[in-house]
Amino acid sequence: MSLSDPIADMLTRIRNAVRIDAEQVNVKASSICAGIAAVLKLEGYIEDFDRIDDGKQGVLRITLKYDNQGRSVIDEIKRMSKPGRRTYSSVDDLPYVLNGMGTAIVSTSKGVMSDKSCRREKVGGEILCTVC
Repeated sequence: MSLSDPIADMLTRIRNAVRIDAEQVNVKASSICAGIAAVLKLEGYIEDFDRIDDGKQGVLRITLKYDNQGRSVIDEIKRMSKPGRRTYSSVDDLPYVLNGMGTAIVSTSKGVMSDKSCRREKVGGEILCTVC
């Protein structure tokens, strides 16, 4: 099976796993997906992620995070830039997700970063997704 948008596949798998209160979710590994998972971990939206070698492409096993009442930390995860319509932004025009309470994940020339890191480093790029 050919996968044309691995980022959308990753976000959909996370969204579906959150809906059924799954503890972990497996995603096909790629460097961009690993970068997104690293930002999600850094921002506190997931517990951890591991890369598992399966002899082919590999798998990212993402451990989801829940609060004390059993509700998921991820309320909404939404794809912004799509293969048919890319969304780029300068550092001055980066969106504030929920007035700064959420996070925009941006692919920059310095790697995949959160919007807060982009503002600190003064770099813009392609807005991959938003999380709140």
